[in-house]
Amino acid sequence: MKRTGPGVLILSAALGVAAGFLLDQMLTAAGRPTFTPAVTLPILLVLLGSIVLTLAAPIRRATRGTGQAPVNPFRAVRVAMLAKASSIVGAAIGGLALGLLLFVATRPVAPSLGSMATAIATAVCGALLIAAALVAEYLCTIRKDDDDEQPGGDDSGLEPGIHGH
Repeated sequence: MKRTGPGVLILSAALGVAAGFLLDQMLTAAGRPTFTPAVTLPILLVLLGSIVLTLAAPIRRATRGTGQAPVNPFRAVRVAMLAKASSIVGAAIGGLALGLLLFVATRPVAPSLGSMATAIATAVCGALLIAAALVAEYLCTIRKDDDDEQPGGDDSGLEPGIHGH
């Protein structure tokens, strides 16, 4: 599995910005109020980031020899995939919030800060989720065993199934 690259995150954020802007544009064209994220969305994003980090910490301890049990590579891959998905979701939802803010900022009437507060909080918490997920993905890196050497293999020191090349 390869680590999450900046291109995927930038693309997810760009699609989120476009979706947020277009959503508000369509709602306004239909005579409806603009979309405002729920107050619980930023809380859920931070909670997801903390859960991903909590799941990755025992894997890191086990790979560095400070854990009590050996590393289960399947668990490491599952947590790494959760971290990868979380970073993409964080980029998309953060981008969506930025798109909502961009739409509101381009209107001739200045919105109140209260109506923009949850969108701002969602964008910030989306960025926090990205950071937490990328750290968790790093924590799930497992070193290769000496007996895993293959002819013409990768000398990066990382197990190919978990962040190898």
